[in-house]
Amino acid sequence: MKYKRILLKISGEALQNTAKGLNHDPDILANVADQFKQMLDQGAEIAVVVGGGNIFRGLAGAGKGTDRTTGDFMGMLATVINALALQSALENAGIHTRVMTAINMPAVAEPFIRRKAIRHLEKGRVVIFGAGTGNPYFTTDSAAALRASEIGADVLMKATKVDGVYTADPVTDPSATRFDQISYQDAIARQLKVMDAAAFSLCMENDIPIVVFNFFKQNGMVEVFNGDNSGTLVTH
Repeated sequence: MKYKRILLKISGEALQNTAKGLNHDPDILANVADQFKQMLDQGAEIAVVVGGGNIFRGLAGAGKGTDRTTGDFMGMLATVINALALQSALENAGIHTRVMTAINMPAVAEPFIRRKAIRHLEKGRVVIFGAGTGNPYFTTDSAAALRASEIGADVLMKATKVDGVYTADPVTDPSATRFDQISYQDAIARQLKVMDAAAFSLCMENDIPIVVFNFFKQNGMVEVFNGDNSGTLVTH
């Protein structure tokens, strides 16, 4: 394995199947569990930050009349729903997990405590971070960069629907080209939309490489974990 302690950032939309009308597709969740098992068997320590866009997105709510701060808190609660769904799928596959949230809700999850999170990882438990940073105006990308820094992750794996970072959106621009590797500074200067500038900057300051990869590629996570040429590496 190339990395030991990883932080996976996964969007809420990646868990849904709009064709079937499902916010949480059991097949997608089962695939995540299968890949996690493969990595855990090799000695990985896995933490996850999950988004909430399949349920509610704060910015979208603000555009429809919801106060931005209120909308962001609603979005944080959506991430907790996704964290619990992911936890259930992993535990059904025999993987021990803990959900930790930035907003205290002791009936369903542990509060985020850095030392406790690290201890869970050392014991082989998958730790799922919900509720973002606990603060409005910060994205779950920023939460992923923050948690990766706090737990000392070896890499931040950013799951997307494309196989890396492109010069433009490859879905709408067929002339877009993919980077095998790009620096944090270039990613920020080019205003690439894979992650926000705050997340790029935080990873740069703490020297945490980011690998952007295709979440829907067969065993894509495992390939990144083992250092195969999958996705785009963002580093110094």
